[in-house]
Amino acid sequence: MKLVPLGDRVVLKQLVAEETTKSGIVLPGQSKEKPQQAEVVAVGPGGTVDGKEVTMNVAVGNQVIYSKYAGTEVSLEDEEYIIVKQSDILAIIE
Repeated sequence: MKLVPLGDRVVLKQLVAEETTKSGIVLPGQSKEKPQQAEVVAVGPGGTVDGKEVTMNVAVGNQVIYSKYAGTEVSLEDEEYIIVKQSDILAIIE
């Protein structure tokens, strides 16, 4: 099964954040707040959304930072995804 976003929606897969302390202890990602960094898995076609022309500026494979409370979390085949509007994406990491 595959997620295909519509309109200006983008499917993101959250990047796992592990942090290492100065003494070398690895803190797993679950021990703190979820990161707002993700990889783009699928991109909608854009087009006319709510009467405005939308051009998609992100592409599959981009790493992005998105708004903290944006999107809808979806679980598909034991994988967690977040579906957001393109306007909820704040930056592309290069």
